Amino acid sequence: MSSDLENQLHVISQGKPSQIHAENSSLDGLEVSKVSTEGEYIQIGNERFRRTELVQAFGGSMTAGLSPPPKHDFANPAPLGLSSFALTMFVLSLVNCEARGVVIPNIVVGLAFFYGGMAQLVAGMFEIAVGNTFAGAALSSYAGFWGSWAAIFTPTFGIITAYDGHSEELRNAKGLFLVGWFIFTFFLMLLTLKSTVALFVLFFLLSITFLLLAIAEFKDSIPVKKAAGVFGLLTAFAGWYNAFAGTISLLILDVPLNSLKFEFPKP
Repeated sequence: MSSDLENQLHVISQGKPSQIHAENSSLDGLEVSKVSTEGEYIQIGNERFRRTELVQAFGGSMTAGLSPPPKHDFANPAPLGLSSFALTMFVLSLVNCEARGVVIPNIVVGLAFFYGGMAQLVAGMFEIAVGNTFAGAALSSYAGFWGSWAAIFTPTFGIITAYDGHSEELRNAKGLFLVGWFIFTFFLMLLTLKSTVALFVLFFLLSITFLLLAIAEFKDSIPVKKAAGVFGLLTAFAGWYNAFAGTISLLILDVPLNSLKFEFPKP
């Protein structure tokens, strides 16, 4: 996140009376000549916002750093990707917790292929189209995760049958698969340290979930698998929270603040 944007967030969130002037600029036909503050309100051109609305607008866009949504002709694709990931993770985690006595995970295969996989991949491609590299890489990668996970339980791919008579080797292979996703998720989590708390919590919980699932496979431990299921449920709810934040904040901020050149008054 640039220092200019940090200063903008600081001024907006602290509520200090100040006058902020911007050079004349044209944003998709909208002339913005001045940005000023008055009490709890921010005036951007002819638009008037509450300070809290502008702060909330930075959530739910799934960016590695805090930034207002870009001006483009697409809706925010992040809520679709987050929702598809969250629901698929929710159902799988319930199975890992053995909820209602369900222990066979094949019920998740359809979700993993079509919602967690296909729908999330579409969301990831649109994130790339709107210039959000972090969300594009994350959503598209996890779409690949769900597709590859579903392939393991699809007989046509012959993955499980290749390990007939080698159950321990199959568990170790699945553990290695999950370790790889833990490492990938851990590094994504590091990138969210300057983002919203909600987005950081999502990737933190997901990292723990992958790590516990890998340990459960290596140790063939049902209790650890159930613990992974609990963290998976928390991850799902964190994903839904971020998705709803993106849906709510979609129309809050119409002018990209980082497209303006601000002059902050000296004390």
